[in-house]
Amino acid sequence: MLRKLFFAAAFVLACANWAMAQDKPTIKIKTKAKPGKTATAHTPAPASAPAPATDFSLRYASGITAEDLRQHLSILASDEYEGRETGKKGQKMAAEYIRKQFTAPGLTGPVKDSDSPCLQHFTVNRLRLDPSTSVKIGGKTFVLNKDFYAVANGTLATATPVQPVFAGYGIQAAGYTDFAAAGDLHGKDLLLLGEPTGKDGKPLRKDDKTGLMFGDLGFQGVVDRMVAIRPLKPRSLFCIEPTAEAFEQVPKTFSYLLGLEQLTFPDAPDRKGPPNLFIVSPEMGAALLSTNAAGLANYQQAVAAAGKPIVSSFKPAAAIVQTVEKKEPFTTENVLGFLEGSDKKDEILVVSAHYDHLGIKDGKVFNGADEDGSGTVSVLEMAQAFAQAKKDGHGPRRSILFLANTGEEEGQLGSQYYTSHPVFPLENTVADLNIDMVGRVDSVHRGKGDYVYLVGDDKLSSVLHTLSEATNQKYNPVALDYKYNDPNDPARIYYRSDHYQFAKHQVPVIFYYSGGHPQFHQPTDDVDLIDFPAMARRDQLIFHTAWELANRDRRVVVDSNKP
Repeated sequence: MLRKLFFAAAFVLACANWAMAQDKPTIKIKTKAKPGKTATAHTPAPASAPAPATDFSLRYASGITAEDLRQHLSILASDEYEGRETGKKGQKMAAEYIRKQFTAPGLTGPVKDSDSPCLQHFTVNRLRLDPSTSVKIGGKTFVLNKDFYAVANGTLATATPVQPVFAGYGIQAAGYTDFAAAGDLHGKDLLLLGEPTGKDGKPLRKDDKTGLMFGDLGFQGVVDRMVAIRPLKPRSLFCIEPTAEAFEQVPKTFSYLLGLEQLTFPDAPDRKGPPNLFIVSPEMGAALLSTNAAGLANYQQAVAAAGKPIVSSFKPAAAIVQTVEKKEPFTTENVLGFLEGSDKKDEILVVSAHYDHLGIKDGKVFNGADEDGSGTVSVLEMAQAFAQAKKDGHGPRRSILFLANTGEEEGQLGSQYYTSHPVFPLENTVADLNIDMVGRVDSVHRGKGDYVYLVGDDKLSSVLHTLSEATNQKYNPVALDYKYNDPNDPARIYYRSDHYQFAKHQVPVIFYYSGGHPQFHQPTDDVDLIDFPAMARRDQLIFHTAWELANRDRRVVVDSNKP
């Protein structure tokens, strides 16, 4: 940044001096003339203004077009690629497509000892719950997919006593909390009811501060509760459906989670992730609380009458739980395209996105056009633009690694693997610009012009934040929205994509994002909903930022320690 400002200031000063010279009055030089001759005034010819330096960043950013983005995305997010699920056929097809797009303009593969130097292979385990998973309460055994449904995290793989704590409706928010007297919940198993209602039978509350609606114990209701519950570090949640009819709908309302195959590294015995989740029938829930349907109804009516949480008389029963998992190892891969720099080639800028998505569920293809096909094709276009610049003799000073990660949807596996087994030393990695969902216009910004959400740009480097802002101002600026950069953001966006794995290793990051929409993680996230002109404008800004990072004299410094 310093060099950029120095030359900009020098250029402005030179132009100002030249302009001032043109404003001076003409100086007439008197000369003697012979009779009959006319004396002429002579003025020195003004010097020509220096031609402004060519802005090569602008030249090559213009090569990132809406039509090129559309062409790439129409292939990667087509049904033919079967949703690009990690380890499946569509992901392998996508990896090959990306590899060809990297090598065609001249990028090289930096991976040693691989069958393809663009592919960083690694092994993961696919885990599934076995039908023998069970919960024993007293003398009765409750059966998976009959009495309850479950998503396990591996912490209950052997027969384990439940450590039950009744936590009401599992709500902790402004004006209503079920956790005030719950004590330390770390490692405990929480028993939760559905949704509190008032005397009129309507939902008792919502959290106006966060906007979260704590509805019934459907999928969204559980997700909303997890914002407050997860930091309390319980081991499990047992969510008790209020009626038999509600329990019958669980396979439909939780279709995204149930039967979900989980992926883990073979050497990761202690999986980190959300608590174990059990969605249980009213009968099993009553047994867990040593009560019956009438007892559950009495508690719900008492909360409705009081209009606030109340102390219950439930005495949870002794129970034993065991989640049995089947394990299947397989190989997947990150795709890497490398562009070597010039005088600072040992310093590496990473431009990343994840190319995996959710695959096929219940016969429906989850194409993931925005999530994260949009980020993937953005990386492809930037790689081609930088490669063309180098061919023309205007390549970057620093080297650039274009990194397409797999397994992000399964816990950022690809970026975890890369940062644990980096091809280039992380201490030489100057920054990661990560792109995840940049293809839509959210409801907040619709009709208000170009924008992008920026996350994490100031967490490790104030210089990166300043550089990002200045670059945006220089090039037809878009609105930079920092809503999700707030450490108190309930959605925790900063932690939810591949940039976070770099930030954990003290590599400065910027995460680019265009916001959520109803098609997120749905089979309807298709190409025809992408706003390609808006996407191209965001990508051009990211390109300009990458250009500045790759060419400035000094790498951005780490002057904060918040990963």
